[in-house]
Amino acid sequence: MIEAFLSSPMFGLALSIGTYLLGKAIQNKVKHTLANPLVIGAAFTIAVLAVFKIPYENYAKGADVINWMLGPVTALLALGIYNQRKTLKEYFIPVLVGCVAGACTSIFSILALCKAFGVDKAVTAAMMPKSCTTPIAVSIAESHGGLAAIAATCVAVAGITGALCAPMFSKWFGIKDPMAQGLATGACSHALGTATAREMGEVQGAMSSIAIGVCGMISVVISLFMTV
Repeated sequence: MIEAFLSSPMFGLALSIGTYLLGKAIQNKVKHTLANPLVIGAAFTIAVLAVFKIPYENYAKGADVINWMLGPVTALLALGIYNQRKTLKEYFIPVLVGCVAGACTSIFSILALCKAFGVDKAVTAAMMPKSCTTPIAVSIAESHGGLAAIAATCVAVAGITGALCAPMFSKWFGIKDPMAQGLATGACSHALGTATAREMGEVQGAMSSIAIGVCGMISVVISLFMTV
């Protein structure tokens, strides 16, 4: 009975959902940015597999179902842009220029650093879209031969870093314009940073939400012409 469950896709799905909900409960209890449910869920998942010596292949059968869902989920980014269409229309040029600058800086800085330190091409491809939201980042990484797991990890690290540092950087560099604060946060740290942007203010949250979708589309276009 247990062996049959561990060998079925339901095991990977149940473990992924269960550990994420556990991470979410811990985050609600602790109320700290570092207590990210994705990171906590991943840590508990690894712990369960290691402690009970469950082969990764068993877990992957269910996890692959979640990976498959990442593609359709990307379409939901259009909803965020549509909901903020009035703001986007009003500030179209600043948003476009800011998102192009953010996407280019993120991608080309990674390529330059990886080349300077002689990083493997597969790892470079996985790190390149770190500032995109997970569905887009994984798709870009895989299209260039990158590893999806590393791409997802880099996205989580970028998101947590942005969520922690966005208010601090705004203060250090004297950025007081709420539109600039929101665009920068969304362009660099996607959904996790947007949660912090919304705490900073309504305008910051709206601009950060727009930046997620716009930067994602720009990153996809740039990646079409990139070679790792």
